[in-house]
Amino acid sequence: MKFKRTVAEFFAGIGLMRMGLEAAGWRVVWANDIDADKRRMYQGHYQNDTADFRLGDVHEVSPREIPSVSLATASFPCNDLSLAGARRGLAGRQSGAFWGFVDKLRGMGARQPPLVLLENVPGFLTSHGGDDFRDACLALNDLGYVVDAFMIDAARFVPQSRLRLFLIGMRAGRGVAQVAETSSFYESQCRPRVLAEYILWHPEIRWSIRPLPPIAGRSTTLAEILEDLPEESPHWWSPERAEYLLRQMSERHRTIADEMIRGRKRTFGTVFRRVRHGRSMAELRTDGIAGCLRTPRGGSGRQILFAAGRGRYAVRLLTPRECARLMGADSFRIVVPLNQALFGFGDAVCVPVIRWIANNYLTPVWEEQYAKERSETRYIVKAV
Repeated sequence: MKFKRTVAEFFAGIGLMRMGLEAAGWRVVWANDIDADKRRMYQGHYQNDTADFRLGDVHEVSPREIPSVSLATASFPCNDLSLAGARRGLAGRQSGAFWGFVDKLRGMGARQPPLVLLENVPGFLTSHGGDDFRDACLALNDLGYVVDAFMIDAARFVPQSRLRLFLIGMRAGRGVAQVAETSSFYESQCRPRVLAEYILWHPEIRWSIRPLPPIAGRSTTLAEILEDLPEESPHWWSPERAEYLLRQMSERHRTIADEMIRGRKRTFGTVFRRVRHGRSMAELRTDGIAGCLRTPRGGSGRQILFAAGRGRYAVRLLTPRECARLMGADSFRIVVPLNQALFGFGDAVCVPVIRWIANNYLTPVWEEQYAKERSETRYIVKAV
């Protein structure tokens, strides 16, 4: 008998969580998001979709609308968990949508999914001195879940620096693993010291820590995901605009850029504009990895490509297709304009990261629990 690995996808965005899960054999049957533009991207990719997409605020969703599933996912808004959101945390207007998700799980009662997967920025761990993450863990505990946490950088899979924190809830039916302070625990690839110490310092949380296999190294670089755009493409900036970007670089970054320009072959870097000491500065990265894709609010979130060599240089924004590749979503159908696409990809999850989590965590836990329930059922039938 095949396992029914079904998913309800909260804060679904453009559907990259779904891409990763379905690549690992799970099936999304219901999705929810408040953003109509993101739904347009979601439905532009998942054409002729049989899953139900509920557009609207999570607080307004009735638990009766949510089907019985094996897994509920929630990539809830990170705005209030970051410096950009003034660190208002889970009390903030946007990140506080987490509590709407908790309310839906509570409202499902006996139909609560056996597995829950939350995803957010690393700031979730430290927001309000760690109290926000503690409150989230205890909220899942109150619903009957034991929890586990780990961090994965998308740079282990794709040429993009994108560290994210994952929190998993499992129905507490198999006992709670004891956490001990050991060197092997600290050496975990996916649990850096800051997270390991947090787990050890919060015994009031009901943890169930599962060992994770090592992640193989990334094989692609930034240069390999770039589109080959001709020099006359309108995507490339005018010489005046490109020169202005150079003037925005600090002395150190400008030196690196000049070395690239003098190079014998064409090389690539990425640039973000940041406000430093009251002025806009252009910061250049040249290690073959793009910076973390972000939502392009106010223009500062747009990632810029700097191409240089043989005495010349050229500048443009990363294209939507390049952003899709940086998120491991090479085949994503893009049916919206540039800014809308950049916003959607900047606010999404990395597909191969989710696929790895499904293959190495969610599916094994699901199958172990399912096998246990089947064996118990056979024993009861036999005894009668």
